[in-house]
Amino acid sequence: MAEQTQPRLFDEQAAPAPELAQPRPLAGGVARVLMPNRTQLELRASDLDALLPEGHRARLVWAWVEQADLGGMYAGIRAVEGGSGRTAIAPEILFALWLYATLEGVGSARALARLTEEHDAYRWICGGVSVNYHTRADFRRAHGETLDALLSDSVAALLSVGALTLKRVAQDGTRVRASAGAASFRRGETRERCLEEARTQVERLKGEIEADPGAPTRRQRAAQERAARERQARVEQALKRLPEMAAIKAKQGKKRAEARVSTTDAEATVMKMGDGGFRPAYNAQLATDTQTQVIVGVEVATVGTDMAQLSPMVEQVGERYGKHPEEWLVDGGYPAHEQIEQAAEHTKVYAPVPKPKDPGSDPYVAKDDDSAAVGAWRERMGSNEAKEIYKERAATAECVNALARERGLIRLRVRGKAKVRCVLLLHALAHNLMRTLALAPELLGYGRGAPSDLAIAT
Repeated sequence: MAEQTQPRLFDEQAAPAPELAQPRPLAGGVARVLMPNRTQLELRASDLDALLPEGHRARLVWAWVEQADLGGMYAGIRAVEGGSGRTAIAPEILFALWLYATLEGVGSARALARLTEEHDAYRWICGGVSVNYHTRADFRRAHGETLDALLSDSVAALLSVGALTLKRVAQDGTRVRASAGAASFRRGETRERCLEEARTQVERLKGEIEADPGAPTRRQRAAQERAARERQARVEQALKRLPEMAAIKAKQGKKRAEARVSTTDAEATVMKMGDGGFRPAYNAQLATDTQTQVIVGVEVATVGTDMAQLSPMVEQVGERYGKHPEEWLVDGGYPAHEQIEQAAEHTKVYAPVPKPKDPGSDPYVAKDDDSAAVGAWRERMGSNEAKEIYKERAATAECVNALARERGLIRLRVRGKAKVRCVLLLHALAHNLMRTLALAPELLGYGRGAPSDLAIAT
């Protein structure tokens, strides 16, 4: 019997032969050509900075992040020079990753985790620093106040160089699909049962861990217990919101017992979407300067109507920049009389006047019971000048909403109003970054001729 020899570690292996092409006969014989061999391993010496060309969008994002005030993000870092503890990841990396991902239409933390390993632009931003999925996900929802301040700073910078005047603003709302299913909306009795089941599951998992703390599956059981606690907290939050939804049902003339709240995302509300269907969603409100299409205000509402959203946004913009726009443009869903009266103290409201029930009455003539602000609004909207000004609303608001949808603001990946607002702020900052490039590239360290050059490279 022939002795079988075992292959040694460093035995020479034959290189895989390239795939042979079908012979192609020519007049003088068979053609001899080189075919690709994609199984051949290659080692290339390259630094990360050489991966991206000058003017790449990732470089633009990093230039903006470097000059941004991230003091609020640094405030939570406990690791200091000379002290103990694990070195923290620079907030610039995490912030730049989410900004660039937003511009590229990536809204999932898990998708972002894959891209940081496979995509050159994301690898360039990380610069060799490893960032796990949980760190990325936690960062996006943990810095709402800082993101809000950065929005104010981005607009203030444009105001300071005269690129923005804030004379006329258009406001519009867009409904964004929530991270909750229709089946998660339950009535009171069902929610009580779900809460009891969640509490029982938490106690059972806690008892299993205490009974066998050294079990190999301890980590898995701890994760299960954490998930059960989170579910219990969501159900409890849904129960707290039940009276609010019951009051809305009563106002609509329906039975209070018909009120339902999601046990997945208690703050999500079933709204009528653009396609006519009804799904759990949030009402994202954006205020945009009509001259420059810079987003100057952001808010999230948990109701499907825009009726009560006008005055709060006017006040928000005034608080952010110390001045109110001279003119404010909204569609027909906003002009409730009390909202017009409150907004009229700071700005002129341009909104379509509803058609009167009496066909013979003039909608642009002040009524006897109208306040001074409402009467002035009616008369103003009857002028040709107002009709020309109002045309800017759709040209501004609809364009900005369409850009947000192109960047992935179609379905949310987070739950809760506070986290949704963080996502919306990231979209606003990403949008304003690109507008800054077009309006005042010197704020990003580029010359006046930069926008056209960078548009090709991005």
